[in-house]
Amino acid sequence: MKLTNYELFQVPPRWLFLKLETDEGVVGWGEPVIEGRAATVKAAVMELMDYLIGKDPLQIEDHWNVLYRGGFYRGGPILMSALSGIDQALWDIKGKHLGVPVHQLLGGKVRESIKVYSWIGGDRPSDVGAAARAVVDQGFKAIKMNATDEMQYVDSYEKIDRVLENVAAIRDAVGPYIGIGIDFHGRVHKPMAKILAKELEVFRPMFIEEPVLPENNEALRDIANHTVIPIATGERMYSKWDFKDVLKDGYVDIIQPDLSHAGGITENKKILSMAEAFDVAAAPHCPLGPIALASCLQVDATCHNAFIQEQSLGIHYNQGSDLLDYVVDAHVFAYEDGYVKIPNQPGLGIDINEAHVRKMAEIGHNWKNPIWRHNDQSVAEW
Repeated sequence: MKLTNYELFQVPPRWLFLKLETDEGVVGWGEPVIEGRAATVKAAVMELMDYLIGKDPLQIEDHWNVLYRGGFYRGGPILMSALSGIDQALWDIKGKHLGVPVHQLLGGKVRESIKVYSWIGGDRPSDVGAAARAVVDQGFKAIKMNATDEMQYVDSYEKIDRVLENVAAIRDAVGPYIGIGIDFHGRVHKPMAKILAKELEVFRPMFIEEPVLPENNEALRDIANHTVIPIATGERMYSKWDFKDVLKDGYVDIIQPDLSHAGGITENKKILSMAEAFDVAAAPHCPLGPIALASCLQVDATCHNAFIQEQSLGIHYNQGSDLLDYVVDAHVFAYEDGYVKIPNQPGLGIDINEAHVRKMAEIGHNWKNPIWRHNDQSVAEW
């Protein structure tokens, strides 16, 4: 079997899909994208595919190494996201060719389903109590929200109090045992992150996420020493080598690699297994489309330390198009009592509605994250 052709589809709300074709008619789908840089990743995929056309798609590990190590300059969000989507599509082909789901090729399932959480509150969180109650009424057992909007290196306790008021509203609305993930989103710098982490303890959150920017991961030591709340990070880390130090240092409780950014299925299976050796849990990042989510679930199925999965249904970014719009059978991601079953169909376990993909690719998108500024007009972290 040989790879013969590929197509890329830039589809709303902010995704990029890859279709790989073979001379035996087996087709694989991947989702290579960086939110806000879809066109740049698209160009990187095209460069990498020059090597793959004509090759045997089943030799995934070798292809991964060539696409990664074959360039003197490697890693980072663009190249690794391009590699991620290609890797997902290769695994989809391999599973379909052999007639088994990807998780069987990774050693088989350790679980039949995994807990999922729902986003609430948007980029500038508001009305989170009512929003949390609504998703809990739908069956979710956990939610996640952005903690705050702009925050300076040292800022007002008024902003701290607003965060506490929001989380208190959620606790009042859903009770003491619903999981609450609080995403600092890298918006909070070390001085305020220490304060927030300490003040939030009373609400017993499920975790705080990206309490500082990943380039400042050394600050996790001080934050960990100030709080008992589990610390999660990893969505802006792109390989096993990026995760090496944060695992070795021991200040992270949950890693969150993104299967569309951190090397696809091949690399993330290794990253999660590395974390297991350090007694660190995994909650893969996935505010993306159905191919990315299906890839996550195939890896989650095989990793003992995966405990919850992000998913994008109803997320505030999905304006006009949503997670289930691009799959033939929406029940493949049916959420029941806060869990989703692991797909068992061959490959990634989903059927993409190609006609709808082509229709929406004609519309396309040019999604960019907003540029925020502080009151003094200096640029703020989004």
